[in-house]
Amino acid sequence: MSIPFSLDLHRLPEHVAIVMDGNGRWAERRHKPRLYGHRAGADSVRDIVEISREIGIKVLTLYAFSSENWNRPATEVSGLMTILSSYLTSELSRMLKNDIRLISIGDMMKLPEQVRSVLQESIEKTSGNSSLILNLALSYGSRNEMVRAVQILSEKCVRGQLTPGEISSQTISDHLYTAGISDPDLLIRTGGEARLSNFLLWQASYSEIYFTDVMWPDFKRQQFLEAIADFQNRERRFGKTGAQLHKK
Repeated sequence: MSIPFSLDLHRLPEHVAIVMDGNGRWAERRHKPRLYGHRAGADSVRDIVEISREIGIKVLTLYAFSSENWNRPATEVSGLMTILSSYLTSELSRMLKNDIRLISIGDMMKLPEQVRSVLQESIEKTSGNSSLILNLALSYGSRNEMVRAVQILSEKCVRGQLTPGEISSQTISDHLYTAGISDPDLLIRTGGEARLSNFLLWQASYSEIYFTDVMWPDFKRQQFLEAIADFQNRERRFGKTGAQLHKK
């Protein structure tokens, strides 16, 4: 594997999360239907999954379809579900070959039955893989996720399984969709927008955030490695001072 610039493979983010934005606008600028951009975006997903596995990223979370995306025109939603199903079907053999484990977070019951079936099959068949966890956020909204966690914890308190005083940050993390997954070290958003859009609001509390104007269909291996290099140039203090971190 050839890295085009200096990159320390010993200081990689363990978990990278990406808001894959700009597919529709990319297509519109080319006077194409929005779904043309979403299909092109699937090629970028393939590129980023491959380079993540190659360099040693452990978890890659992709914001594939938000809870708010259900409000888009029905034709676009239907087209996105078709693209998702086709991607899962076509990539299963590649995931098995490359030791990639697929998981998913979000309200899966809102997905069409056929998509759920293909998704579940891919999750089950790749469950023994370990080189990279590919985590697809589907029908996902962070606020809904937190409300769900609060409801579960409230029910446990009512049943006497838990007291309010026992609820901690870790307890809440353990009841989110992402339970058992490390928080993202790096969160990337493509497409020129600078907001989180209801994505991993709890988990991204201390993530390094990288915004780029590059639209998702144009975000390839080179752009991903540039984001990793930028991450490596940052000092992660987690509330401490620089002097504390460098004190020997």
